[in-house]
Amino acid sequence: MQRYFIMHPLKEKKVNIIGEDVHHIIRVMRFKKGDKIICNDPEGNASICVITNITKDMVEAEAVEPLLENREMPVRVTIAQGLPKGDKLDLIIQKGTELGACGFIPVQMERSVVQWDAKKSAKKLARLQKIAKEASEQCHRNKIPEIYQMMNLKQLVETSEAFDVKLFAYEEEAKVNVYSSLGDILMHVNLEDKVLLCIGPEGGFSEKEVNELKESGFLPVRLGPRILRAETAPIYALSAISYHFEELHNKGVRSDG
Repeated sequence: MQRYFIMHPLKEKKVNIIGEDVHHIIRVMRFKKGDKIICNDPEGNASICVITNITKDMVEAEAVEPLLENREMPVRVTIAQGLPKGDKLDLIIQKGTELGACGFIPVQMERSVVQWDAKKSAKKLARLQKIAKEASEQCHRNKIPEIYQMMNLKQLVETSEAFDVKLFAYEEEAKVNVYSSLGDILMHVNLEDKVLLCIGPEGGFSEKEVNELKESGFLPVRLGPRILRAETAPIYALSAISYHFEELHNKGVRSDG
């Protein structure tokens, strides 16, 4: 069943869908009055809704059956991504959304080849928000991940104070025998913790950035024994976190039963 995100609480029962989703409902899905869709509100609540009226600017529906499903990861992971080249950030947002990230922070770093000015930043963020929304609908998330305004490292450090666990993927950790693995760190992360994972751009972190992150309470973490590309690292990390908190947990519950 097709899923759409709405801007008002589902407790109102009456649902109004506007914007590009109207075109999708009418022209792409060719839904008619009486057809059923799933709607999600900003709080993550979902309900099966019946379409009651369609105009060229709005689709009206009525919430008829609440859905109690929860597709959100039990830990809240935000990816702070050093700006990569090309459309790699699009891929990171799309796949990261599918894997359960709750937020993404684009970060301008010393070795970022790409530079965003104010005009480019606004356009890029709008595109990333659209990608996150469409990916959330496709994979039936309860919430759309938050796309933060672009930050520099100083702003990221200030923002990081709101997080319980702060990590950065440091490729040098993969080259030595003494390191903190992601698996080891996850053993000490609690459900509902807010985790911030910082990933560098293609050239990695500068020595200055590494020192600043460490001084600000970020723990360097190894993401396996191999050097990963900038767009691969967040996908690897989110997959590992999902497996640790969702698949292993579920397996333990089943075996205890």
